[in-house]
Amino acid sequence: MERTRILGTGSAVPSRILRNAELEKLVDTSDEWITSRTGISERRVCSAGEDTATLAEQAALKALEAAALDPMDLDLILVATITPAMPFPATACLLQDGLGARRAAALDVSAACSGFIYGLAVADNFIRTGMYRTVLLVGAETLSLLTDWSDRNTCVLFGDGAGAVVLQGQRGGRGVLSTHLYSDGSQWGLLMAPGGGSRHPISSPEVLAQRLNTIKMPNGNEVFRTAVRAMEDACISALKHNHLEISDVDVVVPHQANARIIQALTYRLSLPPEKVIANIARHGNTSAASVPLALDEAVRTGKVHDGNLVLLVAFGGGLTWGSAAIRW
Repeated sequence: MERTRILGTGSAVPSRILRNAELEKLVDTSDEWITSRTGISERRVCSAGEDTATLAEQAALKALEAAALDPMDLDLILVATITPAMPFPATACLLQDGLGARRAAALDVSAACSGFIYGLAVADNFIRTGMYRTVLLVGAETLSLLTDWSDRNTCVLFGDGAGAVVLQGQRGGRGVLSTHLYSDGSQWGLLMAPGGGSRHPISSPEVLAQRLNTIKMPNGNEVFRTAVRAMEDACISALKHNHLEISDVDVVVPHQANARIIQALTYRLSLPPEKVIANIARHGNTSAASVPLALDEAVRTGKVHDGNLVLLVAFGGGLTWGSAAIRW
């Protein structure tokens, strides 16, 4: 059986930088308050002409270049997002058109901040079964469009961006060792954007008046506690499944939700901090783009080497969480 190898990575972010000082003018907050509680100093937000599809295409082109492949080599395109460019068609279809990948099937995956790992599991299983050999997986988000800029507890957290990987089935011991997916729909109310769908249509005056079309997090402390526990359990599951110890891990790429969550996870797993990739200070929480964006930065700055054991882990609305173990 072939393993799913990552042949190339890429990422893209909007040109506009939104720094904490600018948020001080919108809500009752301060750079010190944001930095001390989240670890975020700035984030990128889209301007006119930028959207989820354009960011996805930029990241995808970089990943294809790194993999030395052409869009026509792709069999499948997956885009993990909760902020699609349109309700339909899928952003993956827009990306297919933009790339000229006419041979590829295309679909979106919706699992909030866990979306990239969910997409990786989908791609890995397609490759393992032999249905597809070469897959483009992109996590892309424009969360600035779902942000309530009057809510001081959430508007400081989110940013826009995209990260991409080109995957291919190859024989050998390297590649995706396993993926592990979890969810708890009973806790959906902890993190959501309730308006804009069929339950609360965007055409309803109440949706806009109550800003139901924006991100809601009524109990941030509970999200924090649940995220740390869930990501720790997901990491341990991946290690146990592969008969590995935490000391075998070379690089951990966690979802970039909050610096304190990353620090708590690092402590609970007894990981040396230098093994944990963190870029939240410059990007904030980019949901499904978070893990691949951080992974691309780690690869391009030489923090990931051949033979490394790389652990990916994420947690998001749904609730959803998951992990993946990769031999690079």
